[in-house]
Amino acid sequence: MTEYTPERASEHPSPRPLVVAHRGASGYRPEHTLAAYRLAITLGAEAIEPDIVATRDGELVLRHENEISGTTDVADRPEFASRRTTREIDGQRLTGWFTEDFTWAELSTLRARERLPQIRPASVRFDDRYPLLRLRDLLQLLDEAPPAPGTGAPVRLVAEIKHAAYFASIGLPLDELIAAELSPWSAAQPGRLIVEAFEQTVLGQLRDRGLAADYVYLLEKKGSPADLVARHGAAALSYAGHLTDAGLARLRTAGIHGISVDTAMLIKPTPRGAGQPGSAWAPIDSGLAASDLVARAHAAGLSVFTWTLRPENRFLPAPCRIGTSASAHGDWWRYFTAIMRTGLDGVFADQPDLALEVRSAL
Repeated sequence: MTEYTPERASEHPSPRPLVVAHRGASGYRPEHTLAAYRLAITLGAEAIEPDIVATRDGELVLRHENEISGTTDVADRPEFASRRTTREIDGQRLTGWFTEDFTWAELSTLRARERLPQIRPASVRFDDRYPLLRLRDLLQLLDEAPPAPGTGAPVRLVAEIKHAAYFASIGLPLDELIAAELSPWSAAQPGRLIVEAFEQTVLGQLRDRGLAADYVYLLEKKGSPADLVARHGAAALSYAGHLTDAGLARLRTAGIHGISVDTAMLIKPTPRGAGQPGSAWAPIDSGLAASDLVARAHAAGLSVFTWTLRPENRFLPAPCRIGTSASAHGDWWRYFTAIMRTGLDGVFADQPDLALEVRSAL
């Protein structure tokens, strides 16, 4: 097997940044549905990002979280009322219905719902129309999809692994399940797969299993990775500790190809002292500043992705909001442009067409 690295030449060089449809075209249709994925491809997305969790019988299902009360009709299904329970997942106590308590045959009877109904009422019209999907269903769609118009290359897959340490603790090792499902697909189509997770452990496990992919480490603004907390407790290295120059260098040495961070770690309202000696932030626009993270990660040999580009006021920094409605679109063009001008390598977008429009104008 030839190792995949970001330095490998491609037959179809990708424009920068790569536009990844976040859970499909999730700004227009309930996320992780066939309709959302198909629409993303129609709109020109160059990659599709699903979140992957597991069922009791080891099927890989596409859901934002393993707790599914907010994205399906499970709470309205009397036959599953007894499955409601409380669990602690990665340090957070949650009450609801969990994929690991269902077989795929049971989950396949559920229907998807809009996760942000107050922000995206237009998408609510599509509630209860679409069934849940497995990873294999998305692979089939990608195999049938036309090339991305921006690259002429096959639409890529950015597979996000959710709660790997937790699933391993209950006897559902996601590294084993995902490697079995994705290895043949990736081997037949080199360079098409990116795998990402908030836990570095599972990325290393998949690499050790020989899964050919570009490995991307997801990093939060605060806290520590769940796998490291499970292993080291309070002594776990924080996300911030991974983002120092030394931390970035360690990631590259460990075989990580890129990092993916919250947009607020790249662009935010101009903080006090921005542009002064020693500051990581530089003013770039009226009221906005950019961090030095992209430059530092590139210097360490890592690509940089960010999540998530969304046009609604709720998701925009204050200088880019228009009016007081959280669901109204603000000055997303200005914000998306600022993000892309940091020089990063990929963006996740709920409305991939808007991201592509901004990129075309750079």
